[in-house]
Parts: sequence; structure tokens; C-alpha cells
Amino acid sequence: MEQRERKAFAIAFIVLALYLSPLYMLGEHAHIRVHDNMDSNIAWYRVLVRSGQLFGPIDAVIPQVINGLPRNAFGTEFSGIVWLHALFPSMVAYALSQTITRVFAFLGMYWLLKRHFLPDRESWLIRVGVALAFALTPFWPSGMLSTLGMPLALWAFLSIRNGEATWKEWLVIVLLPFYSSFVLGFFFFLAAMAALWLFDGMVRKRWNKPFFSAIALMTGIFLAIEYRLVYSLVLDGEPTSRNEFLSSRLSFVHCLRLTLKNYVLGHTHVMTVHGPIILPVLWAAFFLVWRRKRGPLERRFLLLFWLNIALSAWYAFWFYKGWQPLKERISLLNTFNFARFHFLRPMVIYLDFALALQIIAKEREAWRRLVPIALTLQLLLLGGFNEEIRYRLAGTPSFEQFYSEHLFSEIKRYIGKPVSSYRVASVGLHPAIAQYNGFYTLDTYNNFYPLSYKRQFRRIIAKELDKNPVLKDYFDHWGNRVYLFSAELGKHYMFTKRSHKVIHHFEINTKAFKQLGGKYIFSSVPIMNARDIHLRFLRAFTDRQSVWKIYVYEVE
Repeated sequence: MEQRERKAFAIAFIVLALYLSPLYMLGEHAHIRVHDNMDSNIAWYRVLVRSGQLFGPIDAVIPQVINGLPRNAFGTEFSGIVWLHALFPSMVAYALSQTITRVFAFLGMYWLLKRHFLPDRESWLIRVGVALAFALTPFWPSGMLSTLGMPLALWAFLSIRNGEATWKEWLVIVLLPFYSSFVLGFFFFLAAMAALWLFDGMVRKRWNKPFFSAIALMTGIFLAIEYRLVYSLVLDGEPTSRNEFLSSRLSFVHCLRLTLKNYVLGHTHVMTVHGPIILPVLWAAFFLVWRRKRGPLERRFLLLFWLNIALSAWYAFWFYKGWQPLKERISLLNTFNFARFHFLRPMVIYLDFALALQIIAKEREAWRRLVPIALTLQLLLLGGFNEEIRYRLAGTPSFEQFYSEHLFSEIKRYIGKPVSSYRVASVGLHPAIAQYNGFYTLDTYNNFYPLSYKRQFRRIIAKELDKNPVLKDYFDHWGNRVYLFSAELGKHYMFTKRSHKVIHHFEINTKAFKQLGGKYIFSSVPIMNARDIHLRFLRAFTDRQSVWKIYVYEVE
């Protein structure tokens, strides 16, 4: 490594340290993502670890959630992020996970570019700059290295394919499954590797045995680690909430619009923040390519350019209504989300960004000046998406404010009974908050759970669903949020103590609630007709540390 590249490498790690520093400096005062993070996964890890069922049998249940949520709904005990949350407090585990993911995202993209795509010495700035930008993307936290680890995996697989592998590449193949998810990234990556192996065999007449062995090895390790998922999706005969998914409902025109939206804006679980800077660079390089003779660099760029568009189209058209008859006949098409091939896009986009910058760098001086400018602008843009900046500006609660442990401890003391002796549900705030604080809840947010429980819980909220077609469709045809929905609140679950919102006509079936063991309702807004539905207001709880004012109601 040249001195210039070594210095850039060191600067990149300093930037990474600065980017991660709020998590370590602020601790529980830090602001992090709520959606599909604090409202779910972080609470799941805590519930699982405290349940004593981390290594529970295949048919074990977690009694704290919905009177016995199957242990398999919490995923495998062999996941690295689960062990971080088992060994450390939640925010420490979160900070460590962010650090592990971003460091290996940087190294993986850097090694991939240096060995397989841009090995020339003069490409050092592009290699380091693009790798750093890729590492700063606002990935979905619980995905770990599911998407950000793909460049590291591709580095290993291409090295094995080319006969250049050492023990390091095979170690990556073996260890990556322990810090990533099969269904949230690597199923689709391995499918792409299998397609590449078939291409080598059928077109190039080279049936590469080491390459096939690497694919089979990683697939086998993933299936062994995710044995609970395999059992739940393939072997378990009990219907789950996923059996009622209805995803393919979009018209052809709607799918075209969704293709464009995904292509430009991306997706919340694989945010690439590529629209303002990277996309114009890709199109500039695309037009430059037409003016020159196409060598390996240009051909690779065009392959990734069109693949990026194809992945957006695949994502959108998976929801085309024409698929639905087939999905009704083959349940796996409903229970497994094959639209997630678009999870390959972060790697594809940033790899193509690097190739586009290299194409631009080969032009005259005026064009070459755009390379450091584009890299700098992209890094500044991604810096603005730092969780502390983004969510503080958005006004969402900090970790401490969201879970409000002090406040919920006060509620526990007021009720004065063992938490396992009664069940609660929440209105106007996420059930994960009560779960994180040790309460046994009838409501939850989980990827799958018994279909029988979904139908039991629906009796409680049936009248509220009938008043709001959006909520009815949301629960009946998706249903991962098993919430005490209110038609007046809609799909909003974050009413803080500064809110003036009230519920005037809450029509839940408190008899059905009581039959499931429900005793208390925690509401972040006043329920004005509480007495009419046999709810007795006990007391409102708040304190300076919390963003919530919790109105506690008891079912009579």
C-alpha cells in the first residue's frame, strides 16, 4: 500500500470513529432508529435473554408475549447480535454491533475493489472513498452484515473462483453467517453466486469445484444456524400470521411507479442515500461509455448499471396482482419475501459508483476533478444521515426517553403484583416499551406468530378496524403489528406527553380482552369514553426523564 493510500486509509478509520462516537459518548441519551429497531428488535433481544429460553427447544414458547409466543419467532441463538445483547446492556450492544458492521463493511468493499475491480495504484482515492461511503450508509441495524457484509463475501467468493484464495477467504465464508441473516440478505447473495457458477459451467464450460464448494459450505452453515427458521417455514404444520399475507395487489402502472421510486430513493431497510450524488454520477458515466471503446471496466459498469435497474423492477413487480393466484397455490411465496433480491442493491450501487468514478477519471482533466468532489459530497450527505443528527432533528425520543425504565418501574410498583400474574396492552405507544420493561403483553410486533392468536386478538379490535379501512387492510392482510388499534389514532404509535390528542370513541371488546387475560391498558392519550367500555381509570404517570404520559386503565 502506497503512503498516500495508507494515509487515506487511516483518515477513513478516524471518520468512522467520529461517526460512531455519539453512541459511545451519549450512551442511553443517544438518538437511534425507532422503526424496526427500538419498536421491535431491541426489545426482542431483551425479552429472549431474560426468558431463559435462549437455547430453548424447538417447541418452546416465551410466555411474556401474547400468552406464549413461539421461541422460533425470536430467531437463532447462534446470531452474534443476540450474544452482544446477552453479554452487554442494550445500548452498549447496539454501539458494538454498529462498530463491527461498519468496520467490516469498509474493509470488505476496500478489499473487493483493490483485488477484483480497481487494482491500479492510481485508483487509491476511489477505493478508499467509496469503501468509506459504503460503510456510512444507514443500514438496518439488526441486519448486521446481511447487506453490508456482501462485498466482503464477494471478495472471498471471487478469490476462490479465480483460484487465488488463502485460508482468510475460507474463514470469511465460515464466520459471516454468524453475524448476518440468511433471509435478510445472504439467501439472495448466494442465489446470485449460484447463478454465476452456473454461468461459468454452462457458458464458459468451467465447472468450478472450489467455487461450488464455497457456495455449498456457506449455505449449509446458514441453514444449520437458522434451523429454527427452516423448521418454522418448511416443517412446522401450524398456520402462522404469514399465511394470511396478501402482498400482490398492485396494478401494472403502480408497479412501474414503485420501480422508479425504489430506483431513485431506495428502501428503508437497505438505505443507500444514492439519489442526489451517486445517481447523476452513474448516468454521467453511462453516457461517457457510449463514446469510447468498451473494455472490461466499461462492461462491468454496464452490467451493474442494468442490474441495479432490474433489481428495482423485481422488487416492485413482486407485488403485482398477477402473482397472487400463484402465491395462493404455493404458500412459500407468501411466507418468504422473494422481493428482497433488491437487498443486493447497496453493494451493486456502491460498486458501480466506484467503476463510474474510474470511467470519469479516465477522461480529460475537467472531468477528473469531479472524482474527489463527488466523493466528498457523498460523504457529507451520508454524515447528515448519522442517527444522532437525523433522529434528533426529527424529534424522536432518545433511547432512554423511549423505553422510560424509571417511569415504568413506578407503574409496576403502583400495580404491586408480580408482572407474570396479569397481562397488559398499549394504546398510542409501541408494545415493545412495555415488553422491554418486563410487562407481559397481549399485543406485540413480530414477524410471525400463530394464526389462531391473530384471530383471537382481532375480536378485541374488530369494531375499530371496521371504522378504518386502512387499519383493517393493514391488520388482516399483513398483521405483524398486533396492536390495540384506534381508528382515531390511525397508524401512529408515538403520542408523547406534549400531544393534545385524545380518543373520544374507543370501541374495543374489553370482554374479549379479559378472556385473553388482559387486565391493564397503558395509553399515551386519554380515553374519554373509558367507563362506557368498562375501563376504570387508575392514574396518569409521567416524569421529567420520559417523553410519555401513561394513562393506566383497568378492565372491570
